[in-house]
Amino acid sequence: MEKTISTVVEGMTCGNCALTISKLLERKGMKNISANAASGEVNFTIEEQTDVDKVFDAIDDLGYKVVREDDTTSGVGTKTETSSGRETTLLITCALLTLPLLLHMFSNWHVLHNPWVQFALATPVYLIGCYVFLPSAIRSLMHRLPNMNVLIVLGASAAYIYSLIGLTFFPDQIHNYLFFETTASIITLVMLGNWLEHRTVRSTTVAIDALVQLQPTTARVVMTDSLGRETVMDVDSKYVRNGDVVMINSGDNIPVDGDIIFGEAEIDEHMITGESLPVRKGVDSKVVAGTLVSDGNLKVRATAIGSASVLANIIRMVREAQATKPPLQKLADKISAIFVPTVLLIALTTIVVNYFLVGVTFPEAMMRSIAVMVIACPCAMGLATPAAIAVGLGRAARNGMLIKGGDTLESLKRVKHIVFDKTGTLTTGKLQIEKFIVNDITEDDFKAVITAIEQHSSHPIAKSILAQWGQSGKYEMKEVRELKGKGMEAEDTQGNTWRLGSGRWLNEGGSAAEAGYDLYLYKNTEYRGALKVGDTLRDDARETIAQLNQMGYKTILLSGDKKEKCAAIAAALNIEEVYSEQTPEQKNQKLEELMAIAPTAMVGDGINDAPALARATVGISLSESTQIAIQSADIILSNNQLSTLPKAIRLGIYTEQTIKQNLFWAFFYNIIAIPVAAAGYLTPTWGAGIMALSDVVLVINSLRLGVRKIS
Repeated sequence: MEKTISTVVEGMTCGNCALTISKLLERKGMKNISANAASGEVNFTIEEQTDVDKVFDAIDDLGYKVVREDDTTSGVGTKTETSSGRETTLLITCALLTLPLLLHMFSNWHVLHNPWVQFALATPVYLIGCYVFLPSAIRSLMHRLPNMNVLIVLGASAAYIYSLIGLTFFPDQIHNYLFFETTASIITLVMLGNWLEHRTVRSTTVAIDALVQLQPTTARVVMTDSLGRETVMDVDSKYVRNGDVVMINSGDNIPVDGDIIFGEAEIDEHMITGESLPVRKGVDSKVVAGTLVSDGNLKVRATAIGSASVLANIIRMVREAQATKPPLQKLADKISAIFVPTVLLIALTTIVVNYFLVGVTFPEAMMRSIAVMVIACPCAMGLATPAAIAVGLGRAARNGMLIKGGDTLESLKRVKHIVFDKTGTLTTGKLQIEKFIVNDITEDDFKAVITAIEQHSSHPIAKSILAQWGQSGKYEMKEVRELKGKGMEAEDTQGNTWRLGSGRWLNEGGSAAEAGYDLYLYKNTEYRGALKVGDTLRDDARETIAQLNQMGYKTILLSGDKKEKCAAIAAALNIEEVYSEQTPEQKNQKLEELMAIAPTAMVGDGINDAPALARATVGISLSESTQIAIQSADIILSNNQLSTLPKAIRLGIYTEQTIKQNLFWAFFYNIIAIPVAAAGYLTPTWGAGIMALSDVVLVINSLRLGVRKIS
């Protein structure tokens, strides 16, 4: 028996940190591991009998801090703020001590050139550096998972110890040994880079934070006593149960998913659906936890609470998507895994080659070796994808799109064909009376007779007719019965027999009734009229298909509906390729044929679409689809608007472009910087500064996705 563990790890702030934790969990036998540097979350599957505290202890031993369940009582947010405050204090202290050390290179002020003054300024910075970086470095080496902190500690320690040896044993040649400013600048600039990175990385998860904050912490539960008297009690939202009735007033966030049983209200759903205008909802309408009642008062019966709510599922899916790695990131991870040992080897080679073969002095050779260790930052490679995915998917969630994985973004770029189901996808799925014709009967009587008959049927067509003509007047029927596969037969109070049904049943005798209608009405044996029922197009279907055609995609209609209805829809939407009357098996087969020609996306909503959605290069579903369709899809248009699809595609393409830009910069930076440092053209101080800013550059590039135009 297995269970899934989700936790937050403090201190896991870059891709290399996430990779280190993932490798540790692999060694511990964990499965389905995802460590998300952008959000600090770690998820893995564990055997039921395994002691999870021991796994958490192992992560703590690496120098990180797992937020345990009992920690939440004191507030994770408070702990994070305290940690952030301590980090800022240490950075300011190091910066104030390092600045005079750097100024001595530009000033003739004698006191700044005094070796003992430099020692006094550098030593506190070095000790702070050891406090910040050394525990993680030692633990990572103990677990044979060397991380970036190993390089930082080695570089800073080499410069500090070499300077200390010169100060102690070679005071006459001290100018050849003084590298205290190198020690201090390495530590201070790396700490500055981490400080900037932590804050910019938090910006990438702002959308998820906003969604989390939407979840109300309290709810007003309506309690009813045995006499039917109601009292309202404020309770913690986590104690609300399915079936409880919750009162929500104007200005309140809705605490549960549920059905309105009393009242009407304007509800702001933009954070869930992307719809900018409030939606008017009344009795029997569904509401979603986290949405805001902007005007009105409601009573809602809870149907989904806690982790089962729509909002919780959105948060979960976006977080899982952020942790999903596309192929490009898997390549970067493989390189990062061997990067630190490789850099140590290059640093050792640098000092040997420069001192013994090139002929530079030992201090200069050592500085070049230190520069190599400091400049080589695998964090950038590890952060390139999570940062872009976090921003891209966060923006998608705010705009009514849920993209289930980072690999989906890469797949979107390759799509050439977009296949649409008809009913419920291009159309509303709600039947409407398109037209009717009467023969020797008034329109009012025609409508009254049909509604009198159809109110005894549960067929979808009957329900749609009653919804539109239910107030057309009354016609007394003495008896009504349903004839399976044919239609309805009724007898009125005057003894007339009325038949309402298909043309195959009623027009068998070669009647003069017009063809092309769905239902025919006969009085005794005389034709009295007919009506046609159709599925109406979505309001945004034409605009969506036009945009996709303009973007260069080939749009295809693949439906199980009748040929003539599919042809009519295709003609209205300018879709040239149509496949109608397809069974689920045939849909699946046709999709395979299309995918053999080019990568293909499938847009559908029904149970019969689920196999095709799962098989397609990218499966896309609407939020009002069947549950199995939603589970099978890679992208869910959570605002249930087809017009969101072009935006989702553009956002996917832009996110994938950003990932490639980030990875190019990360690889290019290391490929260029390491040889330059080894050749002596880059000092450790400059190397630390450039390394500190490299991650920030990637995150800022990723944050552009948050403002880039996608409409």
